[in-house]
Amino acid sequence: MTRMEETLLIKKEEQERVTWDVFSKEMRRICNIAAPMVVVVCSQFLLQVVSTMIVGHLGELYLSSAALAISLSGVTGFSLLMGMASGLETICGQAYGAQQYQRIGMQAYTAIFSLILVCIPVSLLWINMEHILVFIGQDPLISHEAGKFIVWMVPALFAYAILQSLVRYFQIQSLLLPMLASSCVTLIIHVPLCWTLVFKTRLSNVGGALAVSISMWSNVTFLGLYMRYSSACAKTRAPISLELFKGTWQFFRYAIPSAVMVCLEWWSYELLVLLSGLLANPQLETSVLSVCLNTISTLYMIPFGIGAAASTRVANELGAGNSYDARVAVLAAMSLAVMETTVVSTTLFACRNVYGYVFSNEKEVVDYVTVMAPLVCISVILDSIQGVLTGIARGCGWQHLGVFVNLGAFYLCGIPMAVLLGFVVRLGGKGLWIGIQCGAFVQTVLLSTITGCINWKKQAIKAKTRLFDGQLSANNVLV
Repeated sequence: MTRMEETLLIKKEEQERVTWDVFSKEMRRICNIAAPMVVVVCSQFLLQVVSTMIVGHLGELYLSSAALAISLSGVTGFSLLMGMASGLETICGQAYGAQQYQRIGMQAYTAIFSLILVCIPVSLLWINMEHILVFIGQDPLISHEAGKFIVWMVPALFAYAILQSLVRYFQIQSLLLPMLASSCVTLIIHVPLCWTLVFKTRLSNVGGALAVSISMWSNVTFLGLYMRYSSACAKTRAPISLELFKGTWQFFRYAIPSAVMVCLEWWSYELLVLLSGLLANPQLETSVLSVCLNTISTLYMIPFGIGAAASTRVANELGAGNSYDARVAVLAAMSLAVMETTVVSTTLFACRNVYGYVFSNEKEVVDYVTVMAPLVCISVILDSIQGVLTGIARGCGWQHLGVFVNLGAFYLCGIPMAVLLGFVVRLGGKGLWIGIQCGAFVQTVLLSTITGCINWKKQAIKAKTRLFDGQLSANNVLV
């Protein structure tokens, strides 16, 4: 090797080395996106949590039925729509980095149209949910109240389809202020609205469901008007035309594996709630596991927001052909996730004796939640790491690998272990939770291994080439 070649090699290595200055700048970029996104995602998710909390103060029956209805709506509807909308993070995120702006608006319209179609069969399922719950052996009283609650959530389902598409549209452009303002105002109004509908009308517990529907449609209306009339959206706002139908296949090509990846994990946790209904004292077990699930789901919004920031940064840089910057974004996002989960899990453990009162006044429920708190803290740690890794997967476009990871981790490991510990070893709800944690651990290890093996240079080349050819591919190169 000649001296000139050695010099060029050294310069190349120096350029690819992640320095503190480069890392700190990328960390600031991630934080600037992640902080508003965490607030946005939390505000939207808390609409359902607030309704569950307010309805829960009507009594244990109403708490368990509302929690079951919220869980089932997530399993059969909201998780599906959120997962499918995540396909836009690959398509639109990389298109934004490649400056193909008109493509972003058209794909957003395609996503809205496609997700509304998906809502039709889901809404029919929700309308018949009471009969389904009784058929699978759930408590008749809980099934009746849960069935009424979820029927009043049907309008929220269609609003959620539009909302998730609009969120991705704004997210990949880093237009965070309108989402932040809309989500926060909606949540602030939702609290007194829900309280009024539950306690000051004859709607009782279903008033909580109606409040969610009204709040979601309010959020959609504001964001839709902003997208239509704001100058900030001018370059990505495409005219509505028949072109939106042409992008349907491309959208589903990424939306389906994205949805399956999200749903496989979400369904595994929600399955615990159904399994808890088969244990002795089903009202107590269902209530406590629902509280634990609501807790980790709420706290998961933080790593989900960081993952959204990582997805945006990775997709934008890959679309622009910047493999080095994409790799730095991954390092910054994972570092932020570790810091976040350290603070959150420690705080939750310190508050383990009191946070159960947020959901219920029943001492039996609160004491059981205190026993479960250390296990919930472990779940928070695992969820924080895999939440960001999942965001990276969406930015790269290898959701298809996430499908196999989640299928193996939760359905070959987690769920069987939960059934074994909960029913055979007779650890009850505690055993169910420990079992699903085993699956979460396997998932985190597998996702970390795959992310560490990504060849970022080849990813960037393929992403940019296929974008300009008008063809995004789900095939990603790993080493």
